Amino acid sequence: MNPKIFVGIAIATFVAILGGILLMGPTMIVESQDETLYDTQNAIQVEPLQIELEDISVTKISQRSATIKIAFKISNPNSAAVIVQTMDYQLFETSFSESEQISGGEIGSRPEGMLEFGSNYYVLLGDNSIILKDTISLKNSGNTPELWTHLEDNSATWRITGDVFYNLSSMTSGQENELHFEFIK
Repeated sequence: MNPKIFVGIAIATFVAILGGILLMGPTMIVESQDETLYDTQNAIQVEPLQIELEDISVTKISQRSATIKIAFKISNPNSAAVIVQTMDYQLFETSFSESEQISGGEIGSRPEGMLEFGSNYYVLLGDNSIILKDTISLKNSGNTPELWTHLEDNSATWRITGDVFYNLSSMTSGQENELHFEFIK
């Protein structure tokens, strides 16, 4: 048989299918919007995350540097999962200075752009908690002998402030939530 016949039949079938779609048009079924679907009494009430200062301690100190370990416990009182994107914090030693920040940090990362692979965020399941830890290294410049004395004799008084940024179920659904915290130890 002639191959032109098969090509002609294929083209005619394609045109017939395309013509049928164009003649019939798309069919869309729209259901009526019921008032009970948008009832505010049925809306899920979201409780904010709970954050605690789990530990802060000077683990290593010398004349040149000090290492401070800090740990935060974040609890999710909701039944739904929460994505903790990042936690920013600032560290103050209050017996040295109430207003001068000696260090700070960020645990986790916030996505930049539409999609980021390899993001460092934490999924916190409902009614669970997670401990986020960080290590701070301080260099002794020699300009703050009072601070270094407090670190050496373990008499430091700490104030930690910061913010936790989280979403409810995924990076793309819901809004970003922010929780501010402050601890004195």
